[in-house]
Amino acid sequence: MALEEKINQLRKTALAQGKAPVPDAYQGVTKARIAAVLRAIDRHTDDLTDAVFALLDDQHESWFTKAPAGTHFCDGASTAHIACHVGILQRGQRKMDREGRDYWLKPLWELGGMEKLYFDAKTREFIPGHPVAKSPNSAYRLADDFKAILQAPLYDWRQLLKAWNNAAEIRQRLALQADLAEEARRRVDTKHSDLIRASREHYARHFLPSYQILYIDVRKPGVRS
Repeated sequence: MALEEKINQLRKTALAQGKAPVPDAYQGVTKARIAAVLRAIDRHTDDLTDAVFALLDDQHESWFTKAPAGTHFCDGASTAHIACHVGILQRGQRKMDREGRDYWLKPLWELGGMEKLYFDAKTREFIPGHPVAKSPNSAYRLADDFKAILQAPLYDWRQLLKAWNNAAEIRQRLALQADLAEEARRRVDTKHSDLIRASREHYARHFLPSYQILYIDVRKPGVRS
């Protein structure tokens, strides 16, 4: 059964049983709290709010078919999973366009509030980063420190968010995620990553000696003069 058909059936079954397709809160966090936090960091949109809400889903088992028993949606979900959760399960409409992920995922992963993951079907576990380009096994989950802000008491979350949104803290989170992703890349080596490594270690040094590598992901290296 195709993913979209499966999620449509989930929604229909819930409605037929007189239940809401999704609860008012996941892990004690409502959409109102998510929206308030996102507004405080100038990142609020309805799509991003609903995507974050989806990534809090600890009630549905993972939609990766080979995920071990006990793995939930919130442990890691692909772009397609999130698009179906928001578009179909939450809204009762069509799956969101995956090309819109730059609007409903990227604004938070740029701050380290979301972590990039890869579901390794061989080991049946999530590992950091996106070591395989354009893979359907690429996934996302909320970072623990951002989730803690969403779950914090009303009188605490703004202060926690202020510290979390500090520029130095953002750089530190992204650097750590990059280090973890590099280690994961070594575990899941590919021809594409071999090409990136060759560009970094050989071609860039020879043809672009005045450039410094800032960050590498499996799609493109970042450089600056």
